[in-house]
Amino acid sequence: MSLSFRALPLFRHLGLALALSLAGMAAAQASTADFVRGLWPEAERAGVSRQAFEAAFAGYNPIPQVMELTRKQPEFTQTVQQYIDRRVNAAQTNKGRAMRGEWAQTLAGVQQRYGVQPEIVLAIWGMETNFGGYMGGNNTIHALATLTQNGYRADFFRGELVTALRIVTDGHIAPNAMVGSWAGAMGHTQFMPSSFMRYAVDYNGDGKKDIWNSVPDALGSTANYLKSFGWRPGETWGYEVKLPQGFDFATAQQMDKAPLSQWQRMGISRVSGRDFPRPGDTARLYLPAGASGPAFLLLPNFDVIKRYNNSNSYALAVGHLADRILGGGDFATPWPAGDYSLTKAQRSEVQALLNRAGYDVGAPDGVVGPKTRAAVMAYQQRAGLPADGHVSGLLLDRLKR
Repeated sequence: MSLSFRALPLFRHLGLALALSLAGMAAAQASTADFVRGLWPEAERAGVSRQAFEAAFAGYNPIPQVMELTRKQPEFTQTVQQYIDRRVNAAQTNKGRAMRGEWAQTLAGVQQRYGVQPEIVLAIWGMETNFGGYMGGNNTIHALATLTQNGYRADFFRGELVTALRIVTDGHIAPNAMVGSWAGAMGHTQFMPSSFMRYAVDYNGDGKKDIWNSVPDALGSTANYLKSFGWRPGETWGYEVKLPQGFDFATAQQMDKAPLSQWQRMGISRVSGRDFPRPGDTARLYLPAGASGPAFLLLPNFDVIKRYNNSNSYALAVGHLADRILGGGDFATPWPAGDYSLTKAQRSEVQALLNRAGYDVGAPDGVVGPKTRAAVMAYQQRAGLPADGHVSGLLLDRLKR
């Protein structure tokens, strides 16, 4: 096959591109080698063995998908209802009840040792990995190394990486079996390496804290974590309640936390009709969908669940799944139809519309603070609505009419 002289420049360009590509690959390999080499002194000071270090980094190359996930985290735009409906359903409840039977002896022992009820431990297990159904598909050390090498929250993830290497050194798990999420959360109940070092336990007594392959170790570790943050044995996370007609939302907001007996004096009662077992317990009122949706009085254990994941939606889902595993049903009060969560731009639109209607919220910035809530309450009062101060899709729709 003969080539024309016109084709030669193309081949020169292709050759140059290939050379640049090879040079880039070589530079990346050198950079990776430098990163691993530079990490060793710190790992050695932390007690990591050379053997474990080399085994952990065997075949290591940065994982492109991990960095992609750091850039593709969407703005959280689910309502609490949507969040819970996707995670607490009949299938999940039935699986939780089945696991309760299968691991009854372990769960009873865990409760006796740590004081955390089985249904709570099960609910966290279900929320985190669907009862071990999916623990993440990443090599934890390689994922953490990718984040550290690329400078993504480098100080935090570098510390987690060195801690993960120490876990391998201590013989709890082989490096290639240390699977987890792209961000380094590991095992049945998704412990970060630093949490593993502080709270993981060898519940089955085999000399290893194996939250990947030992369900007893994972369940015991989860209960120990909750106990360490102040779990109150024998107490629940909160109660679904109903509010009286004409409830004073402004006073409730100012109260924040108060004894259950004080909430009762304001007319709040349990939807079950039963009395509060300990009227002196401190609780806060939570209206995830405003006055038109389910209402809850949250107890101290709710905040302990949030130490696992600092989200009201997450903690409510854990509590609700735990209640369902015990035999409870759905919430007594339905969620408002047609509601939706707002993006930051839409929250700014709410503020702009309130300003236009004569309610001063300041410059629209999409951040819902006390001034915005006060304006919403004033608008709701004038419109003859329950003045709960709740900012939602339904409120935006009404303001746009």
